[in-house]
Amino acid sequence: MEFQGRVAFVTGGGRGIGAATCERLATGGAAVGVADLDPGPAEEVAARIRAAGGQALSLTCDVTRREDVERAVGRVVEEFGRLDILVACAGVTRDNLIHKMTDDDWDSVMATHLKGTFLAVQAAQKHMVQQKYGKIVLVSSTSALGNRGQANYSAAKAGLQGMARTLAIELGRFNINVNVVAPGFIETRMTRAVAERLGVDYEQMKAAVSASIPLGRVGRPEDVAGVIAFFSSDDASFITGQTLYISGGPAA
Repeated sequence: MEFQGRVAFVTGGGRGIGAATCERLATGGAAVGVADLDPGPAEEVAARIRAAGGQALSLTCDVTRREDVERAVGRVVEEFGRLDILVACAGVTRDNLIHKMTDDDWDSVMATHLKGTFLAVQAAQKHMVQQKYGKIVLVSSTSALGNRGQANYSAAKAGLQGMARTLAIELGRFNINVNVVAPGFIETRMTRAVAERLGVDYEQMKAAVSASIPLGRVGRPEDVAGVIAFFSSDDASFITGQTLYISGGPAA
């Protein structure tokens, strides 16, 4: 119960890595605010946590809207009395080759990943600074190193790494750690959607990707949630401004 008495706020908490993270933190004793643009999945995650004996609150939140983010963070603090952990996991993809990429493709990805994370951090750090304690984990991607058809997504995910390093410098004196996880291929709705868009069988895609991974398999949301939990714990109290790639091998 390493998170007993702690309170977490997770954006994009209704599915995939976000959902696994909410449940992992709750298993460790944290009270969790499960925030998602889609209220249905958010409440499903929160309900599972409560059914298992934990504390959870579901929140409908568009991370690109300041009023939504500030309201959601405020609701978590009102309900649970404090805020110790922020995991910024909300994300979208709008893949296309550069000559086909539209303004909307670019703007929607930047707004969700960069502005959404900025707003969440800005709202959360107010409470963390006051209590002189906080753990912030941003979710990047191996795509930050470059990936065909993802100029927007790659730029946004690389930007998160730069943001985290700067936040670590600014917030360190308040005992706030800021770190990044950068997953590779993880079995989620997002990667399934990529296969559907490409007209490829998802199981065949996973098999092909697995063949290139030293561990011989694709990742699961729980693989990432475990690392996020580490960064959110006091075991990582002297680690900040770092990016950890979670890709099943030394190469991203």
